Amino acid sequence: MKKQLFYTVFFSMLLAGCQEKVKEAASPLEPKEGPSVIVHEEYSGAEPTTPEETEFYEPKVPVVGPATEGRIPSDAIVLFDGRSLENWISAKDSTAAKWHLNDDGSMTVNDKTGDIQTKQNFGDVQLHVEWRSPEDVQRDGQNRGNSGVFLSGLYEVQVLDNNDNPTYVNGQVASIYKQHTPMAMASVPSGEWNTYDIIYHAPEFNEEGGKIKSGTLTVLHNGVLVQDHVELKGTTPYIGWPKNPPHGKGPLVLQDHGDNSRVSYRNIWVREL
Repeated sequence: MKKQLFYTVFFSMLLAGCQEKVKEAASPLEPKEGPSVIVHEEYSGAEPTTPEETEFYEPKVPVVGPATEGRIPSDAIVLFDGRSLENWISAKDSTAAKWHLNDDGSMTVNDKTGDIQTKQNFGDVQLHVEWRSPEDVQRDGQNRGNSGVFLSGLYEVQVLDNNDNPTYVNGQVASIYKQHTPMAMASVPSGEWNTYDIIYHAPEFNEEGGKIKSGTLTVLHNGVLVQDHVELKGTTPYIGWPKNPPHGKGPLVLQDHGDNSRVSYRNIWVREL
């Protein structure tokens, strides 16, 4: 009898404990106490009882023509459409850009003439760039089809022919140079056109020149997400640690790597955010 009573009490306590755990698991959305809890003030107060209470109609969303094949968004700034280099200058001396303008609507790096940059400066942007490495492969490593797209003239998204051409992964195609390795290698065959769609948010600095908010980059390479809102830790130098010089808006820069890379570009446009 005592043994039966013992088991009855034991299993009753065990069942109560299980029911308490089930109750806790059934309420995962209940707020927890602590400093890490995120509170959204706009959703505080009395719970809405009609759908209209959680609907709003202002501000109106601007209508933008979509970016489909062969078209660009209606609010985009065209930086290169194949007809001229009028929106670009030499990055080293601000003279006219000296890269080759091709009959197919592209431009190609003119070896050792230097980087080119936009005449206009930009802050936060959505940037579309199409680029192509040469079909006839020459050299290897960092000397094959090497160029780069620089945001604010300081932060490089690497352009490189990595097809059957391994190199250090934080310097391969679609890397944030020497900072962030891409999540995937999504290149097309050498000689075909790649696309970069880049979302850039510039860093912020206080009046004393100290960085108070890091910049970020998101990169889609041929439609594949390869950099997902990664933090810019500073500039992207070939040698040394990232630096954080204070700056405002800056130019977009295309790199002449100086090794007869023969990288070509076309269809470059930007939307200011």
